[in-house]
Amino acid sequence: SRRQQAVGGVREGGVTAAEFLTPPFGADLRARLLALNNQHAEELSYKTEEQFADLFDRASVVLTESQGLALLVGFHEHCFYDNPNFDWLKGRFARFIYIDRIVVNAAARGQGLAKQLYGFLEDKALLDRRERLVCEINSVPPNPQSDAFHRKLGFVPVGEQVLEDRGKTVRYWAKELG
Repeated sequence: SRRQQAVGGVREGGVTAAEFLTPPFGADLRARLLALNNQHAEELSYKTEEQFADLFDRASVVLTESQGLALLVGFHEHCFYDNPNFDWLKGRFARFIYIDRIVVNAAARGQGLAKQLYGFLEDKALLDRRERLVCEINSVPPNPQSDAFHRKLGFVPVGEQVLEDRGKTVRYWAKELG
């Protein structure tokens, strides 16, 4: 079965565990996920349907809440992904999962979906003997909510890069595992 469900019915803090799915997704769910991504294009980057499908095909991890309220896309170090952030991290770290994007629908924020997605990803990374989770967060323009969320989960800043062609600066973060 392609459906994945959180172990148990209640997660840490009394938050009810959501049901998460992996590809392939039906057309309606794909459309909801693309719309969710593009509503947050400043943080995530805009994608066409074709680009979004290619992103999913290249990723090593794609998880979504069953109704399309949250999405996580990640790449391990052996994936081919033409992206300056992935390249920066790949040049500095071995055995990682790069979190390319995580997004939660505004109406579903505060329900623990992002934390649950990261929990699944961390479990997968440990099973795959990855040494760390890595990501980037915009520092110009700033994204203080994401900074705070990642700090709470144990991520620490490990570098920064100006992406002139994209008009932003990003800070790189890592969480050491095991």
